[in-house]
Amino acid sequence: MKKISTLILVIFCVSLTTAFAGGPESFSGIYKNTKDSVVNISTTKVITRRGQSPDELFRRFFGDNFPGIPNEQQGKPREYKSKALGSGFIIDKSGLIITNNHVVDGADEIIVKLNDEHKFDAKVIGRDPLTDLALIKIEPKGVMLHTLPLGDSDEAEIGDWVVAIGNPLGLEWTITAGIISAKKRVLGSGPYDNFLQTDASINPGNSGGPLINMDGEVVAINTAIIPSGQGLGFAVPVNMLKELLPKLKTGTVKRGWLGVMVQPIDEKLAKGFGLEEPKGALIADVTKGDPAEVAGVMAGDVVLKINGDEIEDSKELVNKIGRMSPGESITLTVLRDKKEKNIKVKLGERKDGTAEVNTEPTVDLPVVIESLTSDELSQLGIPGGVKVTGVEGDSNAYEAGLRRGMVIVAVNHEQVNSSEEFSKKYKAVKKGDVVVLQVYTAGKTNFIAYDKD
Repeated sequence: MKKISTLILVIFCVSLTTAFAGGPESFSGIYKNTKDSVVNISTTKVITRRGQSPDELFRRFFGDNFPGIPNEQQGKPREYKSKALGSGFIIDKSGLIITNNHVVDGADEIIVKLNDEHKFDAKVIGRDPLTDLALIKIEPKGVMLHTLPLGDSDEAEIGDWVVAIGNPLGLEWTITAGIISAKKRVLGSGPYDNFLQTDASINPGNSGGPLINMDGEVVAINTAIIPSGQGLGFAVPVNMLKELLPKLKTGTVKRGWLGVMVQPIDEKLAKGFGLEEPKGALIADVTKGDPAEVAGVMAGDVVLKINGDEIEDSKELVNKIGRMSPGESITLTVLRDKKEKNIKVKLGERKDGTAEVNTEPTVDLPVVIESLTSDELSQLGIPGGVKVTGVEGDSNAYEAGLRRGMVIVAVNHEQVNSSEEFSKKYKAVKKGDVVVLQVYTAGKTNFIAYDKD
């Protein structure tokens, strides 16, 4: 019995040690199997500017007769070569390579170096500044290229082991290891921010290189760092690349466009709009003549689904629409007056690079209001509303952001056209119940919700 007990104890200890071993014994297998697919990228950009030589500085003090370079050469534009380094990885044996847009943007010369020391000139096939992705191409000329398989970033879990291979600070084919620290990070760099965060060491020069899982698949493209932080690297999920790849191959990334301003839904807004939980995307405003307005989408609609798929929040709405193509027809399921309604919309084309998410609503309730004159309504271009002339500093309305000069268009989804209408509708709300105001300011409408005090 003692021997059996001892054996059981040994097995238990071995199992416990294995469970808390802390990860794989080595990453050498991953490195050996993937390093030939990773490339180093060096770029040269020619910059023209006027320079000053020491002779020119002396001329400022001693006049044009100062001996030195001829007068006709003074102030002549000069060309300077700016060099930069980055990384990338091969996705097709024909020579297609993925990297970051900022690695190749504006480059006059792009040189790709393989692990076997072969070097090739590269050309840009397609770029997408909004996701910082680029597709470039080399002509292999008989050289066998090794490709990296693209994984599934949706399946990647927080805590999974990953490795990064690249060209940090010019140190070629450096491998670093870490875990996925977080998903869906928003850094404010663009409307389609959706980064994987990793604590694998990422440094300048890693940009465009792959973040690889333990199966040797690319799960993300290393893109950004926070210089003041440690263990804070950010990578574009590979599923975003897979969706954009067909468009990158055509040379142009065209995105769908609704023409709306959206805002997040907090608990107060959810209650005010009759939602069981703060989910969906609240349409704060629609642009006249754009696809949403033409289709009948209205400010105050809450988008719950796109083509039957649920929308978690306003950020997901922007991302999903951006991944669709201009001219594509979609069905929006919206909540209007606490009833679901399906609206078919034919998407337009996004023309600019500005974000469409208003992440910090800035409007709120008035305490003292005043009817608008016909001239004021005409100048504002709105059919009705009341002007806020004062807000008590200790009120819930003020804390929510209501300020003098804003125009209240609706109370609890009912339009108001006069101070009398506003007072009647506002007084009908019981103390402690949620009040939802639609407010017009700076040429746009927005919503605010708070408990009536």
